[in-house]
Amino acid sequence: MSLLTVSGSPHVHARQDVKSIMYGVVIAMIPAILVSLYYFGLDSARVIFISIAACLLFEYLIQKYLLKGPITITDGSALITGVLLAFNVPSNLPTSIIIIGALVSIGIAKMSFGGLGKNPFNPALVGRVFLLISFPVQMTTWPLPVPGFTGIMADAISGPTTLGMLKEGLMAGKTVSEIIASSGFPGYMNDFTGAQGGSLGEVSAAALILGALFMFARKIITWHIPVSYLGSAFAFSVILWWLNPEMYLDPVISMLAGGMLLGVFFMATDMVTSPLTAKGQLVFGIGAGILTITIRNWGAYPEGVSFAILIMNAATPLINNAFKQKRFGSATLKKEIKAIKQTA
Repeated sequence: MSLLTVSGSPHVHARQDVKSIMYGVVIAMIPAILVSLYYFGLDSARVIFISIAACLLFEYLIQKYLLKGPITITDGSALITGVLLAFNVPSNLPTSIIIIGALVSIGIAKMSFGGLGKNPFNPALVGRVFLLISFPVQMTTWPLPVPGFTGIMADAISGPTTLGMLKEGLMAGKTVSEIIASSGFPGYMNDFTGAQGGSLGEVSAAALILGALFMFARKIITWHIPVSYLGSAFAFSVILWWLNPEMYLDPVISMLAGGMLLGVFFMATDMVTSPLTAKGQLVFGIGAGILTITIRNWGAYPEGVSFAILIMNAATPLINNAFKQKRFGSATLKKEIKAIKQTA
C-alpha cells in the first residue's frame, strides 16, 4: 500500500507555483522600495543590497555545505527575506549588523528547520527581533528623511518615530494632545506618504497599501488575516481612545504609524507560518491585532507588530489543530454526502 506524502506549506492549488508567488510578493514591495530610496537615498540602497546578498549567500552556503541538498535560492524566498529584513531596520544600520541579521534570519530561523515550508516563525521577523534585542541603540536610531533621491547620508540627523514620540511623551507626563501639537510629530499625511523617520519599509502607508492591492489582485494573499488583524487592532484602539483620548493615540494614526501595515500585509500573511484554514486565519489575525495594541500601549517597546506576529506564529499549530479541515472519506463527510443525495 503506497502512502501519500504531503510536504510542508505553501500548497498551491492553481496555476501559480512557489516561484511565481514569491516574485509576485517582490513586485508588490517595489513601491515601498522606491519610497525608501526617495527619502533615505544611498543608505537605503546599501541596506537593501547587503541584506539581500547576505540572505542569498547564507542560504546557498548552508544548502551546499551543511544540508547538502538542492540549491533553491532562485525560488524567491531568500530574496523576500532579504527585502523584509531591510524593511525592518533603519537606513543607517551598520553593514556588519545587517549581515548578522541575515545570518540569524536564514541560518537559524529558516534553514535550521529544513528550509522553505518547514520554518515555524517568519525568518525576517526573527532576525529583526534578534537585532533589536542585541543592538537596541543602533536599531532605534532613526535618520530623518531627505526627499528627492539625493543620496545624502542622513546619519547625523535623527529623530524619534511617531510611536516613539508617543511613548517618550507619555513617560514624561505629557498628554497625547500635547505630544501631537509638539514640533516634529509626523501626523496623518507624513505617515501616509513616508516623510518621517522609521524602518525603511514601514514609513509609507500609501506604498504598502498599493503593494497589498497588487497581491490581492493576483490572489497571492486573501482578505482573512489583513481584515481581522486591522479590524481587531482598530477596534481595540477605538475602545482605548474612547476611554481616555489623552492617554491613547488616535486609532487612525495608530493604524498608519509604525510597522502595522508592513506586518499586516507582508509578514502576517506568510503562508508558511500562518494557519491553513480561513477560520484559523481569522483567529490568527484577531490575536495579532490585540497583541499589537497591547504591547504598544503597555509594553517596553513603542512597537508591537513583530512580537505579536511571532507569538501568533508559535500558536499556529494549535490553531491548525483546532480548525482542521474535514478529511476526504471521513465519517462526517460521508454522512453529509448521503444527506445531500437524499434531498436531491
